[in-house]
Amino acid sequence: MPRESIASKRTRAIEVANRMEEHYPAAECALTYWGDPFKLTVAVLLSAQTTDASVNKVTPVLWERFPTVADLASADLGEVESILRFIGLYRSKAKNCIACAQMVLSEYGGEVPRTMDELIRLPGVGRKTANIVLNEAFGIVEGIAVDTHVHRIARLLKFSNQTEALKCEQDLLKLYPREYWKPVNHQWILFGREICIARRPKCDRCFLADLCPSAGKATATSKPKPKTKTARTSKTAPSARTKAES
Repeated sequence: MPRESIASKRTRAIEVANRMEEHYPAAECALTYWGDPFKLTVAVLLSAQTTDASVNKVTPVLWERFPTVADLASADLGEVESILRFIGLYRSKAKNCIACAQMVLSEYGGEVPRTMDELIRLPGVGRKTANIVLNEAFGIVEGIAVDTHVHRIARLLKFSNQTEALKCEQDLLKLYPREYWKPVNHQWILFGREICIARRPKCDRCFLADLCPSAGKATATSKPKPKTKTARTSKTAPSARTKAES
């Protein structure tokens, strides 16, 4: 397959964006945060390697017990862990929640900062979280939040071949004009959940199939080869290969 020119890739990327807008014109954040930038920051922090639905189950309990930044900043770690125990990596996330609240309180007067550089200083907050907070809470578009859905779809569309989310974001930022950045995360997440599902992509129903170099290929999985019995050289000692695989 010939190498795609940058111009051709950009044209394809714009068409992908246009179709996403047609199918998901009202895409919005799936995390519940009650319009509070700090609650949004914590919710996105908690969502790493965990579903949004799981986060939405624990955050109401968390905020009922610790309703303000100051309350969470002085919270007992064990109590926060007990609330978050139903989500992945809950121990480290509990520690980051408290530390994040403490920094917001001590260095920013209890208000979530509004710049990328300041946000990524907060414990547990990386560029993805910062992008979502800036975009969703403040309407500030600094980049594209690349989560697992966006990263995977970008690779399938051959918009990036990077294995790191940050480098993938840089590829997307070079590909898309700034005015297209804002809706990408929410739209691509919905697309990833409904159509381009990681384990069973619905390529036959995909509205991007004609634009996607991976269409049909992502579903192709090789059937496991049937196991064949091999004679052992000894009835008492298995071969070295068998030992290594046991």
